[in-house]
This record gives sequence, structure tokens and C-alpha cells, in this order.
Amino acid sequence: MEVGQVLHMNGGVGDLSYATNSRLQSKVISMTMPIAEEAIVNLYCSTFPTTLTIADLGCSSGPNALMPVSQLIEAVEKARRKLRKESIEYQVLLNDLPGNDFNTIFKSMPNFLEDLKIKIGPDLGPCLVTGVPGSFYGRLFPTHSVHFIHSSYSLHWLSKVPEGLEENKRNIFMAETSPESVLKAYYDQFQKDFSLFLKCRAQELVGGGCMIFTLPGRKSQNPASRECSYTWELLAMALNDMVSKGKIEAEKLESFNIPKYKPTPTEIEIEVAKEGSFVVDGIRVWDVSSNQFSNNALDGLKSSSDNVAKGIRAIAEPILVSHFGDEVMDELFIKYSEIIADRKVKEKTNLVNVTVSLTKPK
Repeated sequence: MEVGQVLHMNGGVGDLSYATNSRLQSKVISMTMPIAEEAIVNLYCSTFPTTLTIADLGCSSGPNALMPVSQLIEAVEKARRKLRKESIEYQVLLNDLPGNDFNTIFKSMPNFLEDLKIKIGPDLGPCLVTGVPGSFYGRLFPTHSVHFIHSSYSLHWLSKVPEGLEENKRNIFMAETSPESVLKAYYDQFQKDFSLFLKCRAQELVGGGCMIFTLPGRKSQNPASRECSYTWELLAMALNDMVSKGKIEAEKLESFNIPKYKPTPTEIEIEVAKEGSFVVDGIRVWDVSSNQFSNNALDGLKSSSDNVAKGIRAIAEPILVSHFGDEVMDELFIKYSEIIADRKVKEKTNLVNVTVSLTKPK
């Protein structure tokens, strides 16, 4: 599986799209945005650039693609007016893998820019938006060209499925039954990818530039703990049920693994220190209820489970289709929703999120 070719969220604005099923991600962006706003305002007030370049990595599509940029610009404009400074230009760089639904983003641009002008007023300077397709595990922007980098719910995806997972049969991710070699393979891949990510961003940021990113993480020292693997454990159960019914070949399932890793704050700090280009300004750990997938707290059990299943489908379906084919997707996610409903009666789960604030020294 070539991750760079098949990793993208479901496009469009339909019932199964990421745009419609990204409430959890929207909640996380809103929770963490005050940290990003404080950082970008401090950056602006310390340098007063005439052009401020903001990059969002893993922007995906739908309303979440432009929400962070809008709020960051609003925060800077509030500071600019308070200090009675002249209008500045904004260069916005929206990055994701080539398979991302950039068309939906571009179609929303006229409304986005008009709304921004209404919120900020006629003295808003030019806001120039560019789509940048490509992997952030490589260079994306010119050297020393970006002031501020934001990323949310993207960096837990690895550049590739780790090598050496042959013994991880039918688990699809790290699980309690995974051998130690599988856990090590995932951690090794995370180290390689994250170090390369930091190196590339250090080359692209200006001196004094900032980077704020949030990703699903964990508190446990065990990377196979349920706080990491629960979602995929249930999906593996649904896939195994499809195998037992003869809808999916056992060999297909045994060769499938999810390319992601949820690090601890300490693991992140270690890699930042090893790479050496950034100063850690702060790391914060957040717990978010998995019920954020739902439309509201009053959703019934079936409705809530269906929403969780749709949320995961919007994220994982392109990868699943590339491996298993699209003809089994509807049945797979019906079963997945049933399993979620059964588990929700017995147990509650929270999602651990880690927000990291870094600065590149001048």
C-alpha cells in the first residue's frame, strides 16, 4: 500500500464525507486554538512582518480546512488594530496529500474571503491562498519562507506501513496480542518520520517562526494500550466477522495494517531534542470524549454508534477500499456500528490529544 496515494479523507459534502463527519476534529481545533492564537500574536508583535505566511498541514477538506486559518488571521488583526499598525498581507498555504479533495476547498474560497472581510472590516489586507499537495514528510515550501505552521489531527499518520508486521495477523494495528517486534516497528517508523518532519519544517520556517500541532496521543507507556488501539480493535472485529462470512479473504486481512502512531508527550520531546532545531514552548494533554462524533448529547445509542462509524469511515474508507475493495464497505460499517453500540453499553472511552508548541530560534 502506497500511503501517499491512498491516504485521504472521503471527499465531497455527502453523508459519508469527511466534511459532514468531522465534528470531533472541529471540537479539537476549537479547544486548542487559544494556544495557537497566543503564539501567532506573539510572533506578529515581535517582528511586525508586512507579509505573514501561515501554513496548515493536513488541512483535509470541508469546514475544518479553513477554520484555523480564519481564526489565526482574526487574532492577528485584533492585535494589529490595537497597536494601530498598517494592514499586512497574508499568504495562506494549505497542504495535504495529492488525493485530498482540494476542489471542495477552492469552491468555498469566495465565501471564505467575503466572510473574513465582513468579520475584520475594509482594512483587511490581501489574503492569498494556495493549495500545496504533497507529503509533509518531505520539503513543501521554500527555505525560510513560512512564519507560522499549524497542524491538527494529521501527524499521527505515518509515511508508510512499518516493515516487519507479518506476525500481526488480523489485528490491523498494535493490539494486546501483537508481538513486541510489531510495537518496535511502529515506534521506529514514528521516530524516522517525525525526525524528518521536524528537519523539513526547520528549513522552511523563518528564524523565530512557530509551529503548533495537535495529534491523537496517549498517556500510557504501552503503545498497544486500549487508549490507542480501541477504535481499530473494534474495526478489526468487524473485519474478522467479514472473513468468517466469506466476504473478505483471510489473507487480505492478515496483510492489512493501519499506518499511524499515537505518541506520548515524552516520545515527542525526545525526538524534538534529538533533532535539535526547535525549542519546546509547551506541551499540553487533553482528554476528549468519543461522544464528540455525535451530533449532540441526546443522540440515542444507535444514532450515536452510527455517527462514530461514519466518522471512522470518513477517515479510513479510502485506505480500506484500496485493500479490500469498495463492494464490502457498507456491510463492514453496519457491522462496525453494531459492535460500537454493544461496547458503548459496557464502557466509556476518551480520546487523548497532545498539543505541542515549538519555536525555531532566531
